[in-house]
Amino acid sequence: MAVILHIETSGTTCSAALSAEGMILAHREDFGGRNHAALISDYVKHCLDHAASHEMELQAVAVSIGPGSYTGLRIGLSEAKGLAYALGVPLIGVHTLELMATTAMFEAAADDPDTIFIPMVDARRMEVYTAAYDYSLDSIVEPQAMILEEDSFATERASGRPLVFFGSGAAKAQPLFAGDSAARYVEGIEPLATGMLALAEKAWANRQFIDIAYSTPVYLKDFQATQPKHKVL
Repeated sequence: MAVILHIETSGTTCSAALSAEGMILAHREDFGGRNHAALISDYVKHCLDHAASHEMELQAVAVSIGPGSYTGLRIGLSEAKGLAYALGVPLIGVHTLELMATTAMFEAAADDPDTIFIPMVDARRMEVYTAAYDYSLDSIVEPQAMILEEDSFATERASGRPLVFFGSGAAKAQPLFAGDSAARYVEGIEPLATGMLALAEKAWANRQFIDIAYSTPVYLKDFQATQPKHKVL
């Protein structure tokens, strides 16, 4: 197993972690908001210093590539690209929704093998970035930007299979799906660098790397700039 640096800045949490031999060796997180640009370099340095103090050579950089915050994704990917290029190591892209689903599989205590995991990332108003996965992390519903309505995920909700909703946008779905006894809402599931280990190591083993020069975040929808309330003449 490789020595991998993990970077996650897709949401309100900023985090970095160092892993080797299937274990997290060092990590830093901030849950206070969108201060990623000021924090991520220090968090990365903490992990790299740990590697250097134990004479460990970094073999790859993994970064969460979205969907999520436009600014956060750009900050994380820029940091990861610079490190991978400077150190001459490959770059691994981890899909944020898959990362959240993997975390939920470990933490949501869902014992039924037919459980469907539905991550939701808040995308403002009634819109979320979402998908649906089974326990093999195969997509039942492909990643997309979705405006939540009463008939959203109708096929999955009618299947009789247990459904686990989680993420920053899941609270929007709860009143719409209030009559679904098979639906469960789990709090506290968010993308973190420490949760990237399994997906990053799988990508390393399969030599699934992304292009350091040309890779871009997975936005799922076009950026829309907000208009200022008062015009400046």
